[in-house]
Amino acid sequence: MRVGLFVPCYIDQLYPRVGFATLRVLEGCGLDVEFPSAQTCCGQPVANAGFPREARPVAERFLEVFEPYDAIVAPSGSCVATVRHHYRDWLGPSEALTRTATRTYELCEFLTDVVDILDTSGLTGCFPHRVGLHHACHGLRELRMATGSERVVPTEQHHDKARRLLDSIEGLELCDLTRPDECCGFGGSFAIKEEAVSVRMGLDRIEDHEHAGAEIITSLDASCLMHLNGLLRRRKNGPRVMHIAEILASVQETA
Repeated sequence: MRVGLFVPCYIDQLYPRVGFATLRVLEGCGLDVEFPSAQTCCGQPVANAGFPREARPVAERFLEVFEPYDAIVAPSGSCVATVRHHYRDWLGPSEALTRTATRTYELCEFLTDVVDILDTSGLTGCFPHRVGLHHACHGLRELRMATGSERVVPTEQHHDKARRLLDSIEGLELCDLTRPDECCGFGGSFAIKEEAVSVRMGLDRIEDHEHAGAEIITSLDASCLMHLNGLLRRRKNGPRVMHIAEILASVQETA
């Protein structure tokens, strides 16, 4: 399988270690992974700001760059949801879009649904920490990565792809949150336009993780972690944040 690695712009600019961790995890599965240097943004920030027409050239470029790959993998539920669910609104239906959208995966989704890392190479290393899993809204509500029946209920391991991976890691203890489906308050430009509400929502999430005893807060989206980490840095105490790709890469390195 020829895999194209898509690295979101905020990871590229602010958290490149998450991109490198994603690459290590995929290569650890024995995959042929390429990072096409011509890639840019998925277009989500422009569209969310109210300019979907201006996002069209970026979406067209994405389709062009990633067309040759059997699978496109990104460490971001929000970017994957943009390609899979919103490109059609910007570009209209096409065979090229259908091919690309159906081959674009969030990292945990790819590891569980496509390569099934737990049945192949496995996650045999150790990560002795108490971890709180924050479900980012796009992964939870658009990609349906943690569902049960028809409701969004990210509590059952079988239906929760990220939780299934984390539960398999020796020494890792997942914390039980009171509201595992609640938004962190980031929401892109929402955090700027509605700063007070955004901060309050983020602090609520942090308090939930702290009450559960989490040493580390993890998520599928670096944007959520960026928001929570900003609040934690201002408080100068509390859990630290790690993208789930960083945890998985750390486990592979200890195996």
